[in-house]
Amino acid sequence: MHVAEKRKRVLVVDDERIITDTLVTIFRHDGYDAVGAYSAEGALQLVETWVPDLSILDVRLPGMNGIDLAILLRAQYPQCRISLFSGQAATASLLDEAARAGHSFDILAKPVHPSVMLKLAEQTLLSSPNSDADGHAFCN
Repeated sequence: MHVAEKRKRVLVVDDERIITDTLVTIFRHDGYDAVGAYSAEGALQLVETWVPDLSILDVRLPGMNGIDLAILLRAQYPQCRISLFSGQAATASLLDEAARAGHSFDILAKPVHPSVMLKLAEQTLLSSPNSDADGHAFCN
């Protein structure tokens, strides 16, 4: 009997709706089970019933920022891989603050070509959770 492989779940969180919706569409087209949220708070509500394998988070979000969201997701769902991206240079202070608290992150700079995002997702999901062996943009 052949058992179908479970489609990997990808959560995209960005307050720019066009970015979220476009990435969700791209991931779905590539065979992922993808959903989007437009805020960290919306993402937290969503993951209560739908836990992703990979979360792609914008750093600058209204309310809670993406780094704080990444820290919460990592604590609550340690098997979820986390990728961060940002279009703003002002994320350095957030990274420094997280590093002082013991959380190390790399961030992809926007804009990110869809093929790069898909390759990142594939490599991230194939790696062990919370590792950064290839220097990709996800939580260590």
